[in-house]
Amino acid sequence: MIQIYTGDGKGKTTAALGLILRAVACGMKVAYVQFDKGGKHYSERKIFAERFPEVDMFGTGLDRMEDIGRFRFGVTDKDKQEGEKGLEIVRKLFQEAKHDLIVLDEINVSTSLGIVSEADVLALLKQKPPQTELVLTGRNVPISFIELADLVTEMRMNKHYIQQGVKARNGLDY
Repeated sequence: MIQIYTGDGKGKTTAALGLILRAVACGMKVAYVQFDKGGKHYSERKIFAERFPEVDMFGTGLDRMEDIGRFRFGVTDKDKQEGEKGLEIVRKLFQEAKHDLIVLDEINVSTSLGIVSEADVLALLKQKPPQTELVLTGRNVPISFIELADLVTEMRMNKHYIQQGVKARNGLDY
């Protein structure tokens, strides 16, 4: 099936990481492909490398985290090249057809920002091996992805500490 976690609230990636833990605990083969998450700021990379080597981890994208805890906005040609790199990784994973669960983290927002094209992602989704559970995360999910999905969960922000000027916190926000 295809699952989507979207919305303007916190928890999309966190929900997908929870699914990864559950799948690993049951002996499933998992791949985790991050889109637009370059740099070394993402704690999940460290824990997978150190304690869950059975998770095939692929980070793509340029570093968007500034040293002072803010994110870089805007899309460059290099961002788009990194997005294509991520799609190519997923194509290869689909061809290998050895994973029970594949998470495409931030693919939704990468599409809405134009880092990857909606048409390319749709074509890729239609190539998903039937035995593979696929999870897409990120805000601003295209309607075409929703129509193709079997499950869509929307995280809604009611209140967020960032509105009070709190910067992203290591281990809790990334």
